[in-house]
Amino acid sequence: MSSVSIKKERLPQLDTFRALAILGVLHVHATSLATVESVELKAFYLINFLNVFFRYGTPSFIMLSSFVLFYNYFNRPLDGKLIGGFYKKRLLYILLPYVLFSVIYFIYKMHVAGTLGTSTETYGEMLGRYWKNLSEGTAYTHLYFVYISVQFYILFPLMLKLFKSSKWFVRWAIPIGLVLQWAFVIWNKYEWQYQSKGSLAITYLSYYMIGAVLAIHFDKVRSWLMNDLNKLRTKAWIWNGILWISWAAVAGVHIWFYQQVRLNGLIVDTIWYEILWNLHTMLTALVLMRVSFVLYRKGPKWLIKLLTRLGELSFAIYLVHPLILGYYRDTKDWFFDQVPMSSMTYLIWVYGGLVCSLVVSWIVTQAILRWIPGAWVLLGSVPASLRKKKTGPSAPVSATDRNL
Repeated sequence: MSSVSIKKERLPQLDTFRALAILGVLHVHATSLATVESVELKAFYLINFLNVFFRYGTPSFIMLSSFVLFYNYFNRPLDGKLIGGFYKKRLLYILLPYVLFSVIYFIYKMHVAGTLGTSTETYGEMLGRYWKNLSEGTAYTHLYFVYISVQFYILFPLMLKLFKSSKWFVRWAIPIGLVLQWAFVIWNKYEWQYQSKGSLAITYLSYYMIGAVLAIHFDKVRSWLMNDLNKLRTKAWIWNGILWISWAAVAGVHIWFYQQVRLNGLIVDTIWYEILWNLHTMLTALVLMRVSFVLYRKGPKWLIKLLTRLGELSFAIYLVHPLILGYYRDTKDWFFDQVPMSSMTYLIWVYGGLVCSLVVSWIVTQAILRWIPGAWVLLGSVPASLRKKKTGPSAPVSATDRNL
């Protein structure tokens, strides 16, 4: 491996990928309670579809995080300067917002529970509970993603060294990732039985490996991403067809499976939940890569501009949107006092939560990042398009090297 750092091509298509991924996250969160509440309504079938189909969000972000890191760092010399700069960025733009938002959601949960400002706990007990939440990624339901990202960042220099030093490992990285991930899943199911296994990076090792391999072999996959179907070689065209057919089949089975579980009380071994989720989300992440590049190339300019800005703000929106969604759900009784409950009105109210959490968190985070100095402390690095002047330590400028 050459010790000369190679300047990487800027990939603005990745912001489109981020936008599609955050839309997946928002759909799942907006419909989570509705899958239980709507079982007696005809709207259940659509709500179940949305909830299961869009489960690709967080796994896609994980794959993209790995892709971005290996794309930007694989061909650079692995020395103290590189490692120091890497950890400085992640400490400032990922870990610090995670710590602060863990405080915010810790307080918010006490507010919702009605214990904020009461004497039910001593300050020492509260601090101990907060530290436990912080150290397990459980301060709020969505913060586990940032927590597992931190775990990956800790291991990244070692993984980078391993990938750089072994062509054999690069060749077999994805099977190795799947084997280790599933060995952990099975061991945890039958032996350890750790309840918060979703907060451990090894649960997502296959996605990290896929992202790494795609980045390392980007010169080989770029033609698949950059070209129309009629310009692909026969082998690439066939593999593309297999990917899409497999994705559609697995997604359909996954949706049907949860419909049977939720509506008809289907009882199966929990390993089937893991298998279907893993297959569906892995294939979707790959499909999203193709879709993102096609959209960026062929989509109308106004749509690309909109998706690019959404992608730029995806980390900030990810952090903020559960607060907006939580307060929106408090409107449920008021809303159905105004209109009678039906499949249509319930669906409108549920989807209203998605739209509200997206639009409000988008407006709020964009305003904060644009106008408030030092906003990077809370919301991560400021996108170059919003950065009028330096607001903190050097932030990534490239569309590839971003928070998520």
